[in-house]
Amino acid sequence: MAECNHDCANCASNCGERKAPQSFLVPQNSRSNIKKVYAVVSGKGGVGKSLVTSLLASTTARNGYSTAILDADITGPSIPRAFGLTEKVTGDEDGFYPVTSAMGVKVMSLNLLLDNDSAPVVWRSPIITNSVKQFWSDVIWGDVDYMFIDMPPGTGDVPLTVFQSLPINGIVIVTTPQELVEMIVGKAVKMAQLMNVPVIGLVENMSYLECPDCGRKIPVFGESHAAETADRFGIDTFAQIPIDSDLAKASDEGMIERYYSNWLAPLLSKIGAVR
Repeated sequence: MAECNHDCANCASNCGERKAPQSFLVPQNSRSNIKKVYAVVSGKGGVGKSLVTSLLASTTARNGYSTAILDADITGPSIPRAFGLTEKVTGDEDGFYPVTSAMGVKVMSLNLLLDNDSAPVVWRSPIITNSVKQFWSDVIWGDVDYMFIDMPPGTGDVPLTVFQSLPINGIVIVTTPQELVEMIVGKAVKMAQLMNVPVIGLVENMSYLECPDCGRKIPVFGESHAAETADRFGIDTFAQIPIDSDLAKASDEGMIERYYSNWLAPLLSKIGAVR
């Protein structure tokens, strides 16, 4: 027998020192019962992940499910503003309590812990990733049917930590119509494949502008690539969100959950968040 190098992952021998694969999953708080977890991701910033996360969560809550958002974009949290949340997180010896929106969406975000939510978060990566894990393990979420995680852009430390530490049921990829869409989506898809996380669907934000007079769809940022990109990467579900001034206003004014749309219906149907 060859000398053991303790690299069980790349060894076929069934020796006495063989160890089972190590799990990096972080346990939930003892007072949490989270059933399904979906991460909203993109290969770049500025495409509308927080908007899609907010719409998914608010629509799921409106459909009668207990819903939560874990804001993993530690250095650029925007979920509290979209929901108009100003209350700060409280806690006791058992953990922290998320802030609940007007329609019952439970939210945990760094901005809900800061005295000044406009203060920059100048933290090194280990502190940021530990904060994300604590949002999962130290927060008393209670019973949650669907949790959506608003991820930071890219494929760096935080996405890696989330995929390894949390029981992710799938990801939703957000993109825009620009020419780089295939490369951006490709990065997210390949990371999901590396981490064995299924891709639930693709959302193309700012897909078009609808003429208020004739209803014609105007491709402001170029022709849509949603369908062909989804097909290219074997994604069977996609949705499009248009440029809508009312939607932008609702988000800016903290009224996102009062905005009604059915743009994301294909994704909600895919994950079973419909009645």
